[in-house]
Amino acid sequence: MGGCIFCRIVAGEAPAQRLYEDERTLAIMDVNPITRGHVLVIPKAHAADLFSLGEEDYQAVMRTVRRVGFAAREAFKPDGLNLLQSSGRVAFQVVFHFHVHVLPRYEGDALRLRWIPRGADVHEIDQAADDLRSAIATIQV
Repeated sequence: MGGCIFCRIVAGEAPAQRLYEDERTLAIMDVNPITRGHVLVIPKAHAADLFSLGEEDYQAVMRTVRRVGFAAREAFKPDGLNLLQSSGRVAFQVVFHFHVHVLPRYEGDALRLRWIPRGADVHEIDQAADDLRSAIATIQV
């Protein structure tokens, strides 16, 4: 994937501050950090998003995410931690190579997640749950 910045980083063709690497994953510093210690964890094999990522690479990425999260807690003593993954433009995905943001959080930092609970109709929740149960029973991942 010649146009993919993360593939170029994996191949050593683009610069990055590498933190951790194993057979399947790479953890790098985000060049546009939201908070101190903002890290991206990517699979080495190209996958555009969650839906095209294989199970073994997904598990490897999540192991590395956990490792980096624990390291961030040790190194920075943050007040909290967010994990953020976006799949698709409407979900704010900008780089179309699967990645997970590991975001140490600090009291008073600039990151604002605009999630305002609005309440919902209990019947709407029940229907959504039924739809998801049906899909879970039949989906192959």
